[in-house]
Amino acid sequence: MNRFDSELLKIGQNAKNAARKLAYIGTTAKNEALTEIAHTLILHEEEILQANNQDIAAAEKKGIKKSLVDRLRLTSEGIQQMSEALREVVHLADPVGEGDFWTRPNGLRMQRMRVPLGVVAMIYEARPNVTVDAAALCLKSGNAVILRGGSEAIESNKVLARVIAEAAERKGMPAGTIQLIEETSHEWIHQLIKMNQYIDVVIPRGGAGLIQTVVQNATVPVIETGTGICHAFVEQEADFDKAIPIVINAKTQKPGVCNALETLLIDQRIAQAFLPLMGTELQKHNVEIRGCSEACKILSYAVPATEEDWATEYLDLIISVKVVKDLDEAMDHIYQYSTKHSETIITENYSIAQRFLREVDAAAVYVNASTRFTDGGRFGFGAEIGISTQKLHARGPMGLRELTTTKYLIYGDGQITE
Repeated sequence: MNRFDSELLKIGQNAKNAARKLAYIGTTAKNEALTEIAHTLILHEEEILQANNQDIAAAEKKGIKKSLVDRLRLTSEGIQQMSEALREVVHLADPVGEGDFWTRPNGLRMQRMRVPLGVVAMIYEARPNVTVDAAALCLKSGNAVILRGGSEAIESNKVLARVIAEAAERKGMPAGTIQLIEETSHEWIHQLIKMNQYIDVVIPRGGAGLIQTVVQNATVPVIETGTGICHAFVEQEADFDKAIPIVINAKTQKPGVCNALETLLIDQRIAQAFLPLMGTELQKHNVEIRGCSEACKILSYAVPATEEDWATEYLDLIISVKVVKDLDEAMDHIYQYSTKHSETIITENYSIAQRFLREVDAAAVYVNASTRFTDGGRFGFGAEIGISTQKLHARGPMGLRELTTTKYLIYGDGQITE
């Protein structure tokens, strides 16, 4: 057995052993561990930021685009926010042990109870805060986690994983509860996602390439997350004073995240009035506009959009713009190009809004609000482990409850089948 196989085997075994113990550790003990982790992050701020600076310097040297470097960057304020997010998770209800009871006519007493998934393998890119979010949510829900971050954040992740794992163990969590794979070659991913004997579920979080690699090659069950080609449709009865700030927020606040807006659809009946106003505001925020032929007629500075643009998650200050005939054409476009993440309509027409809510197939569908709200924290779930864009076993922001499953406990008194 080579080093590659033996190290992964050890990680898998440690995680499985830890998961067995975590499944029956009480809420109080888990919360004490999370509180210790929150405190430890602040104590190790300088070490974390030094490691992050190494990652930032390496990323800039490689010429990685600014929006992705921004996702990678940690600050003193960011570490404080991670610590606060951990304390929020402490106050969230523990789903483990929740359930309901009923009695069958033959006297069998039935209990359906929520239990941890077991071992979660988290494969992600860029954002080192995911290391902490994933570890915290898995710990609180009684799961062991194997973390495999991207090479661009490796130094940050090494320090973060070490200090939070040590903090958890100081408070009685079993060794192997939180582990980081420090090797960054893709070979390790391909092996990891086939370790069915040790891993219960794989959650990929990142770009379309990473997600599809995992989905297409894993033998371990996968919860698909992430890719967000998010649309906003400005309908003919839209309030421009609402629409413009919503689009600007959704596109520019953090362009490198999955809930950022990528495509703007505009009702042709208001395009002449709305697009010049919208275009001016987008230009102020240095957003490149790639438009359909009609949009380019209205905005002389727009770049002609290609078919590829409608299917692209830019993760950058770029937006594709299309003028559509009406609600039906807007929904047809969304149906064809959506990744089923987040979609929004801006309109004052109640009936139109209700049709959009009913007929658009996505994890989160909005009326008169930014797609940037698709987030575990903003939904009240505390931190999130990802945004599921599939329908099984979870959909939308995944918090604690989504990291559990159910089992049945049956109490009998000698009953046998007839």
